[in-house]
Amino acid sequence: MQNVLVLNGPNLGRLGSREPDIYGALDFASLTSAVEAAAANLGLSADVRQTDSESELIGWIHEAVDAKQNVILNPAAFTHYSYALRDAAVQITKAGLKLIEVHLSNPHTREEFRHTSVISGVATGVIAGFGTDSYLLALEQLAK
Repeated sequence: MQNVLVLNGPNLGRLGSREPDIYGALDFASLTSAVEAAAANLGLSADVRQTDSESELIGWIHEAVDAKQNVILNPAAFTHYSYALRDAAVQITKAGLKLIEVHLSNPHTREEFRHTSVISGVATGVIAGFGTDSYLLALEQLAK
């Protein structure tokens, strides 16, 4: 069974209580359960993690590269400015693995500063604006 690392950046641990009009009412534990269940239905195993720490997120990406795991990444606020995260993320695709950038909301319909992603240019693909389904669509792509 292929294991997929599903990584989430800052403030996503606050889902359900943080701006539910934008991010939905589902809390992070429920998101994790939904992703794990969908992965199992697709014959995958999902290891879902969340951190507010840029360095921890980078370490997890290094771990994925070393373990030869595909990654679904919601970089959250790091999307727009973390060149350190981008430099780590490029290692995924350079290793022949897949990196799918996901977002619950559509950053292009929001504030101007959210329109730029330093991650998208090194990702295999980007899925945004479908709430929790963004993760599920990413899993479907990895299962193909």
